Amino acid sequence: MIDDDHSAPLLRVHGITKSFAGVQALKGVDLEVRAAEVHCVLGQNGAGKSTLIKVLSGVHQPDGGVIEWQGEQISIAHPVAALGLGIATMYQELDVVDGLTIAENIFLGHERSAGGMLKVAEANRATRELLLRLGHGNLSPSTEVGRLSAANKQIVSMARALSHDTKLIIMDEPSAVLDSEEVRNLFRVIRELTSQGVAVVYISHRLEEIRQIGDRITVIKDGRSMAVGLSARETPTPDLITLMTGRAVANVFPARVPVPADAPVLIDVSDLTLRGQFTNVSLSVRAGEIVGLAGLVGSGRSEILETIYGARKASGGQVSVGGTRLKPGSVRSAVHAGIGLAPEERKSQGLILDEPVYRNVTLSTFARFARGGFLDERRERQVSLEQMQALELRPAVPERTTRTLSGGNQQKVLLARWLVHGTKVLLLDEPTRGVDVGARAEIYALIRQLAAAGTAIILVSSEIEEVIGLADRVLVIGDGEVLSTTYAHDIDERGVLDLVMKGAAA
Repeated sequence: MIDDDHSAPLLRVHGITKSFAGVQALKGVDLEVRAAEVHCVLGQNGAGKSTLIKVLSGVHQPDGGVIEWQGEQISIAHPVAALGLGIATMYQELDVVDGLTIAENIFLGHERSAGGMLKVAEANRATRELLLRLGHGNLSPSTEVGRLSAANKQIVSMARALSHDTKLIIMDEPSAVLDSEEVRNLFRVIRELTSQGVAVVYISHRLEEIRQIGDRITVIKDGRSMAVGLSARETPTPDLITLMTGRAVANVFPARVPVPADAPVLIDVSDLTLRGQFTNVSLSVRAGEIVGLAGLVGSGRSEILETIYGARKASGGQVSVGGTRLKPGSVRSAVHAGIGLAPEERKSQGLILDEPVYRNVTLSTFARFARGGFLDERRERQVSLEQMQALELRPAVPERTTRTLSGGNQQKVLLARWLVHGTKVLLLDEPTRGVDVGARAEIYALIRQLAAAGTAIILVSSEIEEVIGLADRVLVIGDGEVLSTTYAHDIDERGVLDLVMKGAAA
């Protein structure tokens, strides 16, 4: 239902539909955004949020529905037309050019001269005004953007949006690459913009952020708007989760399955050391067991996984799988022994985004599909489809380009790859990063199912609650050392932090 406040909307969207190659991404979306408000759009990955953004920014043309801007029905033919109306979009993958200066980035495509050549002095003056407006007058217009932090690149993108006399800024997961202090600064900038009358559409799956920055919420599920104009501060979290997922998520972590006492040790890590990163790490994982590595960012957790996998060459110690010692620094040796890694940066390190899903699924098992020197693509597709269906990857279309999948489904593609490979030991680094609450529950269930089927799993997550909720045993890591090894049911988040802080003070 719509909020009862009758102030005229800046943007009104009604019944928007959009299909791609027979797949209906939007099935009837409504949205109302008022001037000077932060309107949050919530939904699971794959709900249709990104498609809606691209319709509003002129990248895609809707198949049906109505868009009204300042009370008049319009069509948005292309992104330049959107900017001309005063609608600017900041995508999660920032579109700044590292080799250009801040001023050159801000005025790229609408250079401040009749001949299309940038007038440096005029552009620098206008850039300083925009940066001051955003509370970042300390940045120099002549600084090369490639030298900036992710947070400051975001400010440049925001300044570019404001250079078009913007009335509405759409922000897609703007906090994804920011730390807590940078998020606080982002919120300060957003509040400053809304105080000046600018409206913000804020896309995020982080419910705690929505509470802090949002005024109203629209929830999208399976391409439809489930609620429009809810109060961001007063709507109970369980209600939002139910709207997003279609079900109540009371206990997101599945029940533990006891590991048999006679289960064999599948991987043994002994005194593993990587100079400058971690020292003398020892652990063993039995078939069906999940061992979690908990600790703060920078403690060495990810480096431990990468060294076990052979992506980094150990300075000392050894890794053995099934009693066979692996060659240090050899990914080939690890994969051959049955180790698979789902890396933290799945988009850049784990997947070939512009290849179809089936090719990503079979990436580590090409030889299995080769016949007479040629790949059997029909068999590739069939095997991939079977895994996609088993993992409930939606839509189950092997030919679909991997880039177009949601974060949760991209993670499932990585899991499918190692299932096809017959992996014995699975290394999971931040398995739910960028994944919404509903998809998280599905991934947690998949991890538990893999363990129940006999896979040994080593899990790293920055969310201590996630490690404790999934793991059977927990190793607490601090400054590259194992501070404690304990059963998950014997420790809580506070206990982990106490160990980490005591280790840092020692």
